[in-house]
Amino acid sequence: MEKVVPTVSELLMNAPRNWGRWGAEDEVGSLNFLTPAEVLRGVQAVSQGKTFTLQVQMGNPKGDPVWPGRNPAQRMNVMDEGHFLCGKGPLFPGGLHYSDDVMFMYLQGSTQYDALGHVWSDGKLYNGYDANTTIGGMAKAGVLPIAERGVVGRGVLIDMARHRGKTSLDPGETFTHLDLLAAAESQGVTIEKHDVLVIRTGWISAFYEKDRVEFYKNFVEPGLTYSPELVEWFHQMEIPNLVTDTIANEVTIDPESGCALPLHVALMSHLGVTFTEIAQLDPLAEDCASDRQWSFLYVAAPLKVVNGSGAPVNPVVIK
Repeated sequence: MEKVVPTVSELLMNAPRNWGRWGAEDEVGSLNFLTPAEVLRGVQAVSQGKTFTLQVQMGNPKGDPVWPGRNPAQRMNVMDEGHFLCGKGPLFPGGLHYSDDVMFMYLQGSTQYDALGHVWSDGKLYNGYDANTTIGGMAKAGVLPIAERGVVGRGVLIDMARHRGKTSLDPGETFTHLDLLAAAESQGVTIEKHDVLVIRTGWISAFYEKDRVEFYKNFVEPGLTYSPELVEWFHQMEIPNLVTDTIANEVTIDPESGCALPLHVALMSHLGVTFTEIAQLDPLAEDCASDRQWSFLYVAAPLKVVNGSGAPVNPVVIK
């Protein structure tokens, strides 16, 4: 007998929501937890002055990891020395030459922040905004308010791949908040309330090592999997930001319900947890494993795209 897949609304019927918690006009959700005191708590995690950037390369000749169906970023020159060699470059007093280029890409085609209104159910975005406000652009709960605010706080890296003795988690491999806590304990770090939660699976690095056809074949990412207990844990911990090295921050198809990406609704749309996806975490993870410092100051601000459903970002970690 064929399995009946519930709607996301049915699955999350009794799930907690933060709608209205910060007022009817709020568009940044759980980032409100990152108060000045939380910024200072993040600063206190800095002890060595080491810095790491978490964005994957854009326009890599080997390709860019993107959600299936999206095209990778395409960069092209519109001005370079070739134009001057054939007499088509503009003439400037003093004789300088220059290069110029453009890039065509999905706004969520690199390391990026999702807008809180990026995914919804039952015609309502985060905070109860009408889904019709997405027509022609995100008039509400877009990425701009997140970009204007910025994200600064204490971050903690949980290396699930290393915890399980793997270079990369397997396709469709899942883990829960209990697995995160077990990994944190083995690392000797505590996930604290209001931490920016950074999770390494090794998945994005596999993109650069595998053949493209192999990487996308029967595409199912590893990641967090839905349960009422996991959602309640995020709710109680007041996690402001979830960062992973996968394209969707959760297992593609929930193995229990069969729903696609239910945590996008449960965490992002209902609780206002900001999602940062496609992060490159390997160099940071190697350093954390070496010096045993798994907490740090996390700083990020996506590009200020008006009405955008997401925007590229290059987060900076300072240890």
